[in-house]
Amino acid sequence: MLHGLPLSYAMEQDERLHVTRPLDGRRMRRPGVVAHRALHPRALTHVEGLLVVDLADTWVDLGELVGRGKPVGLDDLIVVGDAIATRLGSTAPLRAAVMARVRPRGKVTLLEALEEIRVGSASPRETLARLVLVRCGLPEPALNAPVFDAGGRLLGFADLLWEEQRLAGEYQGKEFHDEPDQRVRDARRGHRFKRGAGLSMEEIWNADMKDSEARRECVLRFAAALGVAESSLDLSQADPRFFSARAIEMAIQRDMQRSARRRD
Repeated sequence: MLHGLPLSYAMEQDERLHVTRPLDGRRMRRPGVVAHRALHPRALTHVEGLLVVDLADTWVDLGELVGRGKPVGLDDLIVVGDAIATRLGSTAPLRAAVMARVRPRGKVTLLEALEEIRVGSASPRETLARLVLVRCGLPEPALNAPVFDAGGRLLGFADLLWEEQRLAGEYQGKEFHDEPDQRVRDARRGHRFKRGAGLSMEEIWNADMKDSEARRECVLRFAAALGVAESSLDLSQADPRFFSARAIEMAIQRDMQRSARRRD
């Protein structure tokens, strides 16, 4: 929250203060405070004069809040990771931070999230829409990519851009794009993209992400616009992911082992 990162509803509801101290320091016990003792050093920075853990190490620390009954899931880590990678201009600091620690909590989920984190996302909704489209089998778009006309004049930026297929995808969040004036501006930009760069435009609204059926229909609409055959898609991947695939696999293995021991 201090860094202004996008947090899930569950994280925003946790009003406790999380404080990290060295491993050999005395554990803090105060109402409303969660004390963490750090085995590995964190890179530090200042936010409005307050000394805090830096962006990349903050992302790794979120691994402590991953797991059954905890507030952070796989997609939450990707949303925060996208925001950090975009600020830093690279995913490399995130990878370096997680690899610098020996068996950090949530490492399995952190590493799986890292594979889907990208530079360029401008909002959590854009990140989640991209995940739905790509996980179902559509080609990966460029994020907030500049669009130029034939003469090299900048026409604007596309939230999602499939350059080869000449398609732009725009996430039209209700809070910013549902007013009549903004709708007019959005329509004008779409016309500029079409006339100046030969781009078609497909919009994504909050309603397109509200449930499984809406997400699948959105994927099919983009597949048609991109010329991707429906038979090549896996629409079962359209739903959000809280647990990493590897974490689920490990949990199943543990349950099978426990069942085997009970039978013995």
